[in-house]
Amino acid sequence: MTDTTDRLRRLLADDLGECRDADVDRRLSELDSLADDAFADDPARPVFAVLGDETRYRLARALATADDELCVCELEPLVDVSESAVSHALSDLVDAGLASRRKDGNWRYYDATDLAAELLAVADAEEGDT
Repeated sequence: MTDTTDRLRRLLADDLGECRDADVDRRLSELDSLADDAFADDPARPVFAVLGDETRYRLARALATADDELCVCELEPLVDVSESAVSHALSDLVDAGLASRRKDGNWRYYDATDLAAELLAVADAEEGDT
């Protein structure tokens, strides 16, 4: 924290021409408030956390690419995990609003939501820009 405070003190000194402890304290308070606003009840956080896992990301990508719903047994060969792990990952995708689930008898079918398709399209466009 000392390095961070020292760097902040230098930044403030550059901006203000001088820097007092009160200036550093004021700016730290402003930054704390900013963090509270930026990270409070962030509805996007679960979405990005879910996509941060390779299995869930691959499943979301497969669902978004597929022309129709897919069953767990169709998704399992696409990832190197057990059927149980696939089911758990799909449940996480549903909970995050990235997949929908439909039960038909003994079978559960999954499809990507519009949110998943849009997020992956944006990621693809950003990747193409780099």
